[in-house]
Amino acid sequence: MKLWEKNTSVDKKIEHFTVGKDREMDLFLAESDVTGSMAHIIMLEKVGLLEHNELNTLLDGLREILSTIKNGDFIIEEGIEDVHSQVELMLTRAYGELGKKIHSGRSRNDQVLLDLKLFTRNEIREITGLVKSLFDVLILQSNTYADVLLPGYTHLQVAMPSSFGLWFAAYAESLVDDLRLLFAAYDVCNRNPLGSAAGYGSSFPLNRQLTTDLLGFESLNYNVVYAQMGRGKMERYTAYAMAGIASTLSKLAFDACMYTSQNFGFIKLADKYTTGSSIMPHKKNPDVFELLRAKCNLIMSLPVQIQSITNNLPSGYFRDYQITKEIFLPALEALKDCLEMSTYIMSEVEVNRTIMSDDKYGYMYSVEEVNKLVLQGVPFRDAYKQVGMQIEQGEFRYSTEINHTHEGSAGNLCNTEISGLMSEILSRFAFDKTDAAIEKLWRYKK
Repeated sequence: MKLWEKNTSVDKKIEHFTVGKDREMDLFLAESDVTGSMAHIIMLEKVGLLEHNELNTLLDGLREILSTIKNGDFIIEEGIEDVHSQVELMLTRAYGELGKKIHSGRSRNDQVLLDLKLFTRNEIREITGLVKSLFDVLILQSNTYADVLLPGYTHLQVAMPSSFGLWFAAYAESLVDDLRLLFAAYDVCNRNPLGSAAGYGSSFPLNRQLTTDLLGFESLNYNVVYAQMGRGKMERYTAYAMAGIASTLSKLAFDACMYTSQNFGFIKLADKYTTGSSIMPHKKNPDVFELLRAKCNLIMSLPVQIQSITNNLPSGYFRDYQITKEIFLPALEALKDCLEMSTYIMSEVEVNRTIMSDDKYGYMYSVEEVNKLVLQGVPFRDAYKQVGMQIEQGEFRYSTEINHTHEGSAGNLCNTEISGLMSEILSRFAFDKTDAAIEKLWRYKK
């Protein structure tokens, strides 16, 4: 069944090629499609295109389909083109000609735009929660190991004293900035395209503000042509935000891979979190970090893939957009998996508290010795040269005590302030508003 099919059947090879993975991808969008249809038919009744009793009947039918979806029993049948066709077919089977009325005043173009926005909006909510969970673990670990020193590096050369407090909290603060970008994507996503139809509006007296309110959107995509132009743009902006989070996770995974190696030995994973070698019995490989790094690096390519598909298209709808679903929807799931695993594994790492007892790290205290001389009145450049000469002549002596007190340093982590930044950005999303709107919509009765 195809919503557009008339008397001529499509060649089977053409059909197979054009449908592609649409049926598989549309299973991601099933709940969103039903939710959008509920708002649409409530609006149709308000503008006189459905009777009161017809609305209630269709709402009951859509709620039954929604229950099927939530129970994991919903399928798109063989020969059915997409989720929109499947939902309409189920309503038509149950209620006859009445089921066909739900498509009045919309096109599959604005229907899939809406589905993608509703789905992505919810995915952003889940990703945000997972980012917050990882953030909490990192801040907890930072506070726990605030006073445990580890070497800092520049150019992969021993540089200056750092601490596990700094290391964990650095990634926590990185996630705060990642959420700033994710909020920008959410802001773009949280605008209603429904009613733009095929991209040029409708002669029906649609009430687009009503569906906006029913679905908990912040506002409309007002211009109907732009609503269609937003296909691919919303996905690209969200992909940029996903890539930001993935970049943070990938860098964290790289550090962790390096720090678990015997040459560093800064952190350790319990045996149950590592894998072995088929020929080297001593091996304990940090595969979890390596796979996290690879998966996140792949996610970082997502914005370029989406832009490559959509960048040279003029205004209006083109079937090219279908391919964006095949890379965008699975990537959302992949990022959530990476966040969950990062949270789990970072809560379990064992920190080496005695790293700095190794003499090879002694030179990293050179800056501390220079600063001590400066505090005694020696000009910085003279102090630098004096300590440098001591190092060259093998006469360098140092203390392992450090005294860093400024904001964001090893002795003043500012984790309370970083947590405040996280709370502030989380408050911008206002997920409660959209949740309340959707729950009210699902229970709507005329």
